[in-house]
Amino acid sequence: MKTAISIDDALLHEADEAARVMGLSRSRLLSMAVGDFLKRQRQEQMLLRLNEVYAGGAELADAKVLRGIKGKVRRTLKDRW
Repeated sequence: MKTAISIDDALLHEADEAARVMGLSRSRLLSMAVGDFLKRQRQEQMLLRLNEVYAGGAELADAKVLRGIKGKVRRTLKDRW
C-alpha cells in the first residue's frame, strides 16, 4: 500500500544511503525497519506480561526458566537494534 510520510531530511538521506549499500529500495528498507520495530515492541510487551505473571514470586525452577527467557529476549533485542 502506498502512503505518504514526513521524515527529517538528514534521516532520509541516511536511509537512502543504507538502502543503496544494502541493495534495497527505500520502500523495502523502511518496510523492514517498521517490521523490526513492531517485532521488538511485541517482544517487550511479552516480557512485561511475563514479569507481571511472575511478580508474585516464582518457584526456583520457574525462576530459572524465566531468567532464561528474559536473557533470550534481551539478546534478541540487542541483535536486532
